[in-house]
Amino acid sequence: MKTIYLIKHAKSDWSVSDISDVERDITKKGLNDINTIGSYLALRGISPDIILSSCALRAAQTSDILADKIESKAPKHYLNELYLSSADDIKEIIMVQEETVNSMFVVGHNPQLTELANRLTDEHITKLPSLGLVAIDFDIEDWDELENKKGQIDFFIYPKQFKYYMPNQIRTTLKS
Repeated sequence: MKTIYLIKHAKSDWSVSDISDVERDITKKGLNDINTIGSYLALRGISPDIILSSCALRAAQTSDILADKIESKAPKHYLNELYLSSADDIKEIIMVQEETVNSMFVVGHNPQLTELANRLTDEHITKLPSLGLVAIDFDIEDWDELENKKGQIDFFIYPKQFKYYMPNQIRTTLKS
């Protein structure tokens, strides 16, 4: 069994107009959202074997802060290839990962991640929102088997789900 966690970067800051897209930072709301999603993952005991992140600042920040929140020691790789690449390119990057990797975070951008989630499953996600996370399980031994396999969505979460109801376990971890 292998699992991919496709994660769209946290909300980014559009208030500064004289920087390139790749240099955009995350907002304070984005930081809060990472804490919420990170608390959820920590409560479920989820920690990846590897983290693949777009080289864009907002994606790298999301990867770093999320890894800290869940106390992950997984190696992180910041890839130019995950910035503005096609869903097929991202799938190829996933398919060349070592067989010993059983779970991975892939942190990147839309529309590519939404498209990839829809290609890897028989489900349909309209749009992966900021810090949206879709966990997809695959009954495979090696990542190169993704070529002809579909996975099952284990869960799909995003920060707005916790706007009106936040489980006490998550609320407690946000205070610490």
